[in-house]
Amino acid sequence: MSHASAAMPSQSLKGIDGTTLGLYAATVFLWGVSWIGIRAQLGVVAPEMSVLWRFLLAAALMWVWVLATGHRVRFPLADHLRFMAVGCCLFSFNFISFYYGGLSVPSGLLSVVFSLASVFNLALGFLVFRQKVEPRVALGGVIGVAGIVFLFWPEITGAGFNAAALKGLGLCVMGTLFFCSGNMISTVVQRRGAPLLSATAWGMTYGCIVLLALNLLRGNAFIIEPTLKYIGSLIFLAVGASVLAFMAYLTLLRRLGAARAGYATVLFPIVALTVSTLIEGYVWAPLAGIGVVLALVGNVLVLRRPAAK
Repeated sequence: MSHASAAMPSQSLKGIDGTTLGLYAATVFLWGVSWIGIRAQLGVVAPEMSVLWRFLLAAALMWVWVLATGHRVRFPLADHLRFMAVGCCLFSFNFISFYYGGLSVPSGLLSVVFSLASVFNLALGFLVFRQKVEPRVALGGVIGVAGIVFLFWPEITGAGFNAAALKGLGLCVMGTLFFCSGNMISTVVQRRGAPLLSATAWGMTYGCIVLLALNLLRGNAFIIEPTLKYIGSLIFLAVGASVLAFMAYLTLLRRLGAARAGYATVLFPIVALTVSTLIEGYVWAPLAGIGVVLALVGNVLVLRRPAAK
């Protein structure tokens, strides 16, 4: 486990095994369509409460998985402090930021901001772990993010950067920073040898405790909107976008490193736009095709193997 993240970043697309490619595709798809689920949660139920219901269900499923497979559940205090930090960053504050940001920011712009995780991961990886940033990887990240900006430029220019939009944008940037910080802490946890299933279950549990405290402090009503749209989106977000996607992503984090695993976030908006086209009748702007090409080119640059010296 300790050598996996060091070995994988140097592999090319051709050298990456099928399991890793499958995990990458699953992560991109599950989180790519999750934006629609998040949108369906907004309205009647407070964002903190929706996130709490989501991770209560996800944590329960994770603990069933952990106990059924016989994974270790007891850890020293130092590891629990790290699990708590992961819970705050990955399973509570980042989602609260995006749920609230979604109240005033278009869904496309939410995806654009979250796609910056690839760049933030590169920067944090350098600052925290002193990981060398290959010029090709950095260039790929820049091209990929530029592609997403092209893809959603009509929504960005149409957002009307008033006070509410600026606040929403700031919340989304903050949510992305929480997500990337959680990546760094999760990398430390995995390097210390904690089983991924157990660490994720504990992280979600601590995230639920934080969310419960926030809801109590804010006096939110403990309600669930009794509609098929809300309950269906809740189940999908808990099972697909939380349990399955986070397991796939955190496994990629170990195999590929934060920079390459985080670059999957650049492709989320493309999936979101495709689903929006099929379901919501999204009309493609002329720049959208250019954006897709740039994002895919950036993806290849990030994942390809450096030339042999």
